[in-house]
Amino acid sequence: MKSKLNLSGSERERAVLVTLVRRDDAVSPDDALAELTGLAETAGVEVAGAIRQVKDTPDPRWLIGKGKVAELRGEVERLGAGTVIFDEELSGVQVRNLEEALDAKIIDRTQLILDIFARRARTREGMLQVELAQLSYLLPRLSGQGKNLSRLGGGVGTRGPGETKLETDRRHIRRRIGELKRQLAEVSRHRALHRTRRKKAGVFQVALVGYTNAGKSTLLRELTGADVFVEDRLFVTLDPLSRALTLPGGKEIVISDTVGFIRNLPHELVAAFRSTLEEVNEADLLLHVVDAGSPLREERIRTVERVLGELGAQDKERILIFNKIDLCPPEEAALIAAGRDALAVSAFRAEDIRRIKLAIEERVMGGTAVYRIPVHRGDLIARVYRIGEVTRREADGEELLFHVRVDRKAFGEEGRALAEYEA
Repeated sequence: MKSKLNLSGSERERAVLVTLVRRDDAVSPDDALAELTGLAETAGVEVAGAIRQVKDTPDPRWLIGKGKVAELRGEVERLGAGTVIFDEELSGVQVRNLEEALDAKIIDRTQLILDIFARRARTREGMLQVELAQLSYLLPRLSGQGKNLSRLGGGVGTRGPGETKLETDRRHIRRRIGELKRQLAEVSRHRALHRTRRKKAGVFQVALVGYTNAGKSTLLRELTGADVFVEDRLFVTLDPLSRALTLPGGKEIVISDTVGFIRNLPHELVAAFRSTLEEVNEADLLLHVVDAGSPLREERIRTVERVLGELGAQDKERILIFNKIDLCPPEEAALIAAGRDALAVSAFRAEDIRRIKLAIEERVMGGTAVYRIPVHRGDLIARVYRIGEVTRREADGEELLFHVRVDRKAFGEEGRALAEYEA
């Protein structure tokens, strides 16, 4: 059972945000706070205030320094906040110490993201994955959840399984984790069957990947004309959406949207959503979508590349797409994709959507070949038509000359059988 957080008036949960940035971090304190604010607001929290600290080594007792803890307590009391949200994953010991020092509910970055996922999950698979991630996060921290567990139904960080009887012993939670894994394995098996059928049918598969809120769902909608829910918030898409896409040359492929990545994506989520993220591994081509207007776009590109590496998809062929280029100043827009193999687009410009389709088609078709086939070899002529799109056919005495845009997925044995006839 999921609670509904009341977002109106005094019932809305008030929180103070805390960011800790190391001096050598690529992300500045302001940028880290902006992202944490976006996550908190997506979770329905009223951000009452914020504390930043730049510190090389996190404090093992409180994460932040002792002086910052005292400053934070003063802010919590002054602002009447009942919750403090940290932009780091906290240990059970740190949670207990902070609760005692601040007399407030303590939420860390991982709990916050898990809470958003609990709100967003709509399908049975999504709900199972979120519950598995939450229980996997909770299990080693049971002893450090005093104030959180005493406030069951208390809003952010306690949704989903956070509102079932989490005080029960570890055996019960381990049993539930085992049950969830079995159910997800069955869902994963069905998903794998669908992917296998698509592969056997020779369907070319494209996956949209990128940092959360980069505009992947909007691109899917504009590319395919599908009825896809789009919202300017983080983690709108949890469940993969696959739609048919017809390329300019007439070939039909499948394109899938996937869950957005984020800096310090909780490993519990990567593990729980592995079956969903397998869409990335099974794809023939990745469209890596980047918010062109983000000042952190280079860091976000690196974040996505790191997650792709964790998934074993680092060698997948991909097209880099800088989206939302229409929101950038003209002088900046002209430079964003300069010197790199990338497209700078707006999902709302028809000509840019066509450019993306043509770029995909170029990767799908894989170039042009010319074959000289004896006119009496009907079997070879049939193979020519199976390996791609015949763009020109000419008679030359006892032979036929075929110009073919080759479909890489269909080439295989058919293409090898035609090798000796290539002109």
